[in-house]
Amino acid sequence: MHVEQIYTGCLAQGAYYIESKGEVAIIDPLREVQPYIEKAKKNGAKIRYVFETHFHADFVSGHLTLSKETGAPIVYGPNANPSFDAIIARDGQEFPLGAVTIKALHTPGHTMESTTYLLKDENGKDHSIFSGDTLFLGDVGRPDLAQKAAHMTQEQLAGILYDSLREKIMPLGDDVIVYPAHGAGSACGKNMMKETVDTLGNQKKMNYALRADMTREEFIAEVTDGLLPPPQYFPLNVKMNKEGYDDIDKVLERGTQALSPKAFEAAANETGAIVLDVRNEKDFVKGHIPRSIFIGLDGSFAPWVGALIADVKQPILLVTPEGKEQEAVTRLSRVGFDNTLGFLKGGFDAWKKAAMDYDSLDSISATTLESILQKEDVPVFDVRKESEYLSEHVKGAQNTPLDYLNDYLTSFPKETTFYLHCAGGYRSVIAASILKSRGIHNLIDIAGGFKSIQETQIPKTDYVCPSTLK
Repeated sequence: MHVEQIYTGCLAQGAYYIESKGEVAIIDPLREVQPYIEKAKKNGAKIRYVFETHFHADFVSGHLTLSKETGAPIVYGPNANPSFDAIIARDGQEFPLGAVTIKALHTPGHTMESTTYLLKDENGKDHSIFSGDTLFLGDVGRPDLAQKAAHMTQEQLAGILYDSLREKIMPLGDDVIVYPAHGAGSACGKNMMKETVDTLGNQKKMNYALRADMTREEFIAEVTDGLLPPPQYFPLNVKMNKEGYDDIDKVLERGTQALSPKAFEAAANETGAIVLDVRNEKDFVKGHIPRSIFIGLDGSFAPWVGALIADVKQPILLVTPEGKEQEAVTRLSRVGFDNTLGFLKGGFDAWKKAAMDYDSLDSISATTLESILQKEDVPVFDVRKESEYLSEHVKGAQNTPLDYLNDYLTSFPKETTFYLHCAGGYRSVIAASILKSRGIHNLIDIAGGFKSIQETQIPKTDYVCPSTLK
């Protein structure tokens, strides 16, 4: 038996490859399925099942394409009602795979179809669980994402999740390995551990939601406390996972069309496409196409696209580093953004050589900001998350989190120059690009963000450990 976690850091997502005696099961595959197919082929194995733990909200799964390419059936748990052919497993139903068995444990709460898959080894012993978004390391799945579809409140779903954990998962042995669908950084939970694999026994000790003496009321209160609104693209991804989508090959063919500067400009004007610049933030600062939005491939690219662009049907034109066109289109497709119309051939250098208009972003060092603040009181805006801001921030700075930047547009001065920073420079450039696209140009970015500010004598609030903040 071979179990492999295939972890994608950008999405904080784990897909799983399980092989036994020439038969393979894939759990929660990514949109681009060729690596799974090639791995099985290399091992002389056949993909027999594609298991889905639930209808994912934060990414588009590769279940449909993988099933089409291999003939393997898609398996969901009880209550799933996809628009395509699939096996809807009964609670407790077992699926033989070579010399091992995969058992479906219906664990609703995150969503009503959420199912944990229990892997039994060659001797019939419980080996591991693939817990989807039911159980994370250090946390559990948020119970608010499916409330509209399920006609339930988040508190009712949290109560159902409490029962699922205590009736289906906690009775399992402490040596059972936990393989979750997500790790730290995912918006599907609140406070996940940075580790991506653990034992159930350790989770019973470390995970607040698995406390043996926890009452249902305590669980509901703790699980629902501090939930931030989910990204707007989540329901659209659920719809795609449930109803279907274009094959990745079609998306790549459409999105990797090379366009000359003139054709690129014409396409933007004719289609209303967003010009998305995915280069490094330092390159964007030096020069970019006017009104283009920066979200660099080097950071948490796909989740930020989903959070800030939101509409998966929005046409997109790409400005990429040379050779990164296919990667950009692929990573967009992972979160359902399939309407990429092409990329700028030759990149931003070609745009400049064609004598097209371009813009730049004013940026200064933290030490320069320190000198300015010694002479006058200027407005500083911190676009980090609220928890980061509350932990420590520049005295007098206003918190305008990037996630909800649109809610703060009236907070920025219309004429007075103001200064933006994040933690390291990535998010503040995203914020600056969005503001400039809205006609707000009286801003200056702080290169290096709060990390650089901490090396100066700029007055800051006392540090508070983030783990103590509610």
